[in-house]
Amino acid sequence: MPGVSVVVCAYTEDRWSDLVAAIGSLHAQTLKPDQIILVIDHNAALLQRARIRFESEGVVVVENAEPRGLSGARNSGIKLNRSAIVAFMDEDAVAEPTWLARLAAGYDDPQVMGVGGAITPHWAAGRPGWFPEPFDWVVGCTYEGMPAQRAAVRNLIGCNMSFRREVAESNGGFRHGIGRIGTRPVGCEETEYCIRASQRWPEQTFVYEPAARVLHRVPASRSNWGYFRARCYAEGISKAAIGQFVGAKSSLSSETSYVLKTLPSAVVRNLVAALRLDLNGLARAAAIVAGLGLTGAGYLATRVRLGLQRRTSAPVSAPQSTLGQL
Repeated sequence: MPGVSVVVCAYTEDRWSDLVAAIGSLHAQTLKPDQIILVIDHNAALLQRARIRFESEGVVVVENAEPRGLSGARNSGIKLNRSAIVAFMDEDAVAEPTWLARLAAGYDDPQVMGVGGAITPHWAAGRPGWFPEPFDWVVGCTYEGMPAQRAAVRNLIGCNMSFRREVAESNGGFRHGIGRIGTRPVGCEETEYCIRASQRWPEQTFVYEPAARVLHRVPASRSNWGYFRARCYAEGISKAAIGQFVGAKSSLSSETSYVLKTLPSAVVRNLVAALRLDLNGLARAAAIVAGLGLTGAGYLATRVRLGLQRRTSAPVSAPQSTLGQL
């Protein structure tokens, strides 16, 4: 079984207890990680505190050497990886003991260039009754519509993903400008990263292994309508942004089935639940419709803005890699 190093990125002391639990879960893996690399994103106080707390446990604690943001932090971690596989987990997640072993087992197939797993939400204030399961991606988790069994997928989700070392070192790094910076609710940097890799190595694939599980904490601040609304709109912005790099067709290839099959089915199911006196059924159906509309609005508004920019500026250049080459 190949060796695995794990990169965890952190940016705020507000999640300190979550970070301690995350690192603890990595020490408890049945397949011991070769390295645990903790990247602190431009926060000197957190960097010092983390070094005092974790370096005695063998954790490599470093500062993000690239511009602020999750993309740069992940790239900084990749540079320090010395294992055949590099895995990523969020600082507010806790891995099941078999997480790394199940990810590593996916690489028995030489055509697999990356493996990701399931992300189960842990709602700090309880799951809101109106929050629809097809929109669990809003809080960075596995959502209704994803495969129930191991399957090939277009892209992995950042809280629970891994890549072969040669892919991580030669794919150009995670792109700056489209990923999360602090609490800004944008994302899709891992989507763009995976699509770019698939375009470069079309004969290889990414695999989703639902048995490789982590538990992702969802704070009360993300359990409200305001965050849901902002995150859906931001998702549309992100999808439009990555479309200019990998093509609109590739950026939306997985969303077609989701929009045409998963969401209509979920709306009908929740309306039926409402008829059966589930008082939140109607609210969930309405949230699905609103979430789709908000995402679409963000996408269309950004496509228009980017189109206007292209008329007055030079073409967007290819990503500049700061990582090593094969």
